[in-house]
Amino acid sequence: MLFRSRPAGPRRRRPLAATASAALALAAAALPLAAPTASAADPAPAGDTTVTVNPAAGLGTVGAAALGANTAIWDSHMNDPEVVSLYQQAGIGALRYPGGSYSDIYHWVDNTAPGGYVAPGTDFDAFMGTAKASGAQPILIANYGSGTAQEAADWVRYANVTKGYGAKYWEIGNEIYGNGVYGSGWENDTHADKSPDQYAREVKAYAAAMKAVDPTVKIGAVLTMPGNWPDGIVAAGDSGDWNHTVLAAVAHDVDFVSVHWYPNAGGGAQALSAVRQLPGELREVRNLLDRYAGADSANIGIAMTEVNSESGNGALTSRPNGLFAAEAMITALENGVFNVDWWDTHNGVGPITTVGGETDYGDMGMLSSGACNGDVCEPAVNTPFAPYYGIKALGALSDPGDTMLASGSSSAEVTSHAVLRANGDLSVLLLNGSSSTAHTVSLSYPGFTAAASAPAVQRWAPGDTGLVDAAGTATATSATLAPSSITVLTLHPKAGTGQAAATVGAPGTPRTTSVGANTVTLNWPAATGTVDRYEVYEQLGTTVQLLGSSTGTSATLYNLPAGSRHTVNVLARDQAGHLSRPSVPLTFTTGTPGDSTCTVSYQVTAGWGNGFVAGVVVNNLGPADLDGWTLDFDWPSAGQSVGSWWNANIDSTGQHVRVTNGQYNGHLAPNGGTSADFGFVGNNNGANPSPTVFRLNGTVCRTVS
Repeated sequence: MLFRSRPAGPRRRRPLAATASAALALAAAALPLAAPTASAADPAPAGDTTVTVNPAAGLGTVGAAALGANTAIWDSHMNDPEVVSLYQQAGIGALRYPGGSYSDIYHWVDNTAPGGYVAPGTDFDAFMGTAKASGAQPILIANYGSGTAQEAADWVRYANVTKGYGAKYWEIGNEIYGNGVYGSGWENDTHADKSPDQYAREVKAYAAAMKAVDPTVKIGAVLTMPGNWPDGIVAAGDSGDWNHTVLAAVAHDVDFVSVHWYPNAGGGAQALSAVRQLPGELREVRNLLDRYAGADSANIGIAMTEVNSESGNGALTSRPNGLFAAEAMITALENGVFNVDWWDTHNGVGPITTVGGETDYGDMGMLSSGACNGDVCEPAVNTPFAPYYGIKALGALSDPGDTMLASGSSSAEVTSHAVLRANGDLSVLLLNGSSSTAHTVSLSYPGFTAAASAPAVQRWAPGDTGLVDAAGTATATSATLAPSSITVLTLHPKAGTGQAAATVGAPGTPRTTSVGANTVTLNWPAATGTVDRYEVYEQLGTTVQLLGSSTGTSATLYNLPAGSRHTVNVLARDQAGHLSRPSVPLTFTTGTPGDSTCTVSYQVTAGWGNGFVAGVVVNNLGPADLDGWTLDFDWPSAGQSVGSWWNANIDSTGQHVRVTNGQYNGHLAPNGGTSADFGFVGNNNGANPSPTVFRLNGTVCRTVS
């Protein structure tokens, strides 16, 4: 299991931290889009890496509070005027206060934190001065550890009634699961009962008291990140782990959930590689919300209110962590997070190391605090460190209201991210994670035709003094990426082409109204403008597949495989044939057949973050005896595997698992007369979602709880 120990000194983060519907048949053909030309005068040269961006495959809309940073009451430079300017330049739209684990000892009314250090000039009104000056939305942490629901409600009254600050987002506590209930106690919690049940009861009380003052505030509950300690652990006397216990109680009382992510992967390439776990982990958060909130899940946001590599080798202020900051934060946003906050603005000097030829100050801040370790001192206060430039590159990539798009790279060392801007421009971020190899990228944009003008180029590469204007160093179809660099290209569309020419807006977010084993019915809010028809597309990497079209705002999709997961967008087509920008995506999983001749129950009975125990029960509901059986399933995540097992024999090939009966449970009587059970110890590197389809002797079974 992974956990973070208590650091020394107040500067360290840990811890005190309705129209008619049309039936749609599944189509086999891919969406025919316009040729991926950039301009006739600029043919795409060959490169060692191909990057493809698909404007029809939307990943969601960038929100005003998308990019954020943590602030802390022990930071004497928190409200420096230079900080406001730096926030604005980087596109920081959210500021979290009063500072990680300090939040659970902080009392806003007198700006005190018993047992901790509070720097002068860091009170709530001073913080709000910085937030308002920088144009950022505050994300405030109500004191759960040593506070009360009344104290939190009084804070809401002062902030939004007395002062009119309009503070929207309020978390209840910081990392409350770190209060000792699972054996590691960095988070202050004075409640006699430290269980997730008690936290859930208090969240309901806090939410009721705070919304009684201002019904518009959004209340957030703390969850553990799936696949990270203490996910899956059930403490003595508890009936379930933290996430399941809390959400079962408060799913209809909160407006968002807050998770933190510190991969502790060793820094450099390892931390960058760990970002690949994020989509699966965030998908599991959404799955939990779907399970416990039902239809309300669509109204509950996910915020990643702390992220940093927290790498053990000290790569914190140097270039590798800048690359990590960009990759982790944009990946989180692409996978359903509405806000992601870097830990933190200033933090303090740590162990001094050399990384890639540059001094790393072991500081988890994105700006220098000017502190010294021995005779080695950080640069002048508020000098940006590498993570600041990674975040600033994301600010250059997008603005609030832009649509994130699916993109992909043929190289494991090059990642790509893209947005369709509100004005029709297309921006692409290219990140070369290799510390030694330059890559030449060939770019294509099916469905988008670039104007003949050269793209705007911004770059952060070794030798650059921050994010610089690099006009002329790339074309619309080709870019050479220096090692350990980020390049942002912005292309204008050719007049009269693409989504910029559409006279209809994007449809609203689609929702499922019924989900069966092979059919799913969707509906969505209508697009603005005169719509000729709506089209539903499934994302298949960087290509899309047309599932069908409808003249109304609902559709039924047929012939879908049982237990299969799909991500779809709805686009509107105007009367001239132009497609709108895509809706916010919808991901759904089909069910399993209710009339199957077998059932399977799969239950995780224990977990410890990177491992788990599962029990499986198989029933034969058919009319005939089964003498000998096999059960096949596939892991949803590449990081899942079977370690050891009992009452059966298990073989695995990649993500596919085949189970054959054991010595004493090979006979399954008909009509559910007998069942076979077996279990195993599994491993998970990242999220641990349950398999969705089980086949008994080739028959798809009904999955039961």
